[in-house]
Amino acid sequence: MMRPFALLLLSLPAFAQESPRLEFARGLLDQSRGRKDSAAQRFEAARLADPTAMPLVERAARTKLADGNLAGAVTLYRDLASALPERLSAQLLYADFLRDEGGGDGLAERMAGEALENALHRFPGSPAILSRLFRSSEARSDRKRSLSLFESLVETPPLDPAAMLMAADWARVLFPADDNAARNRLDALFKSSVEAHPRHQELARTASEHFRKTKRLGEAIAILQTHATATPSDLELRTRLGILQLSADQTAAGEATLKEVIAIDSRRALAHESLAKLYRQQQKPELARPHADAVLKIRGGDPAEFITLADEWIAAEQAKPARILLEKAIYDHPTDPTIAAKLAIASRRDPETRGQSSRLFREAEALIPADAKPDPAFLSESAEALIDEQRLPAAEERLRKAIKAFPPDAKKETALTLRRLAGLWESQGKNADAASALRKRADAMDPK
Repeated sequence: MMRPFALLLLSLPAFAQESPRLEFARGLLDQSRGRKDSAAQRFEAARLADPTAMPLVERAARTKLADGNLAGAVTLYRDLASALPERLSAQLLYADFLRDEGGGDGLAERMAGEALENALHRFPGSPAILSRLFRSSEARSDRKRSLSLFESLVETPPLDPAAMLMAADWARVLFPADDNAARNRLDALFKSSVEAHPRHQELARTASEHFRKTKRLGEAIAILQTHATATPSDLELRTRLGILQLSADQTAAGEATLKEVIAIDSRRALAHESLAKLYRQQQKPELARPHADAVLKIRGGDPAEFITLADEWIAAEQAKPARILLEKAIYDHPTDPTIAAKLAIASRRDPETRGQSSRLFREAEALIPADAKPDPAFLSESAEALIDEQRLPAAEERLRKAIKAFPPDAKKETALTLRRLAGLWESQGKNADAASALRKRADAMDPK
């Protein structure tokens, strides 16, 4: 009796054997047209014509699995690995399939282990094989085998980045944190690997963290300096370098490093944040504010963060940066009444936008809940906007409300508002006695 696959091949065009890629393409076309049986036949014919084509084998194996034929799928992968002993990917595909589909079955695990051990003889020191064997030995609690695999991995330094990162992961499993001999060995492995591969970001990061976590900032900094010299465009780790320099009390060097990062890319939020923290610690708020400002503009923040920094700008009599910051804040938090009110205040104090402030005060008022506690600063500033528009009765009313809203300890601010209302009356030639009384009250609170 003729074998079914031979019949299949004879039933398809002759070029199926000569052009498996074309046959595969025709299978995709049939599949897109809903011709499932014809597509399946063409895919299988293409695989038989090119039995070492890994994508075709994987597709055929998935089909067998869908049909409940696990043994058939295993055979496909085993035959592929046998046909391609020189191709590591084929060996890994076979072993991984056994483990993934075996579901912890002892036979499948043993077959996968044997396949990997055989592959290790052909590809000694392969991190891909060693990592799989290591997971298996640890799952079996075979620490002796795990240590043997570790030695195989690290026996020929300097290690390539993948092997070094794997060695660091394994070392955390195999050796206690207080094992000085293991730590010293890992130190040497990291240093030689970074020296051989200074441009590799993850290697530099991991090596630096290894030394930082063991409280050796000098070595951590040296690793990142080596990387920064080799790869000056890596601003992420240059920022990390600056932060570590600050942590090691290398203040001038850390400040310079972070400034260099910002000069290249002004939107590096972490660099700005670190400089803002430094300058606040040094009691230099005028230097800290621009960097804190940049962080909020880049990352955003909650309303309280925006308000706090805007108040700092306003207190420093720098209304423009406060206003620009609050424009970002209202974009992020369009219904927040506190931000809207503060934006109106900053806009009026900024000469460039004073003419627009009346609209902003109205918009802020529309957002403020009816039962909200009056904000005396907002009332006072909105009164000034009304005075600019010659809406004096409304301005007087705002000033009265502001005076009532100030807390008892805000004597200076209350006195200032009292004098402003008195001056407004005096400028109109009215309420002379009341104006005089307001001034006396102000002087009692805040003598000139």
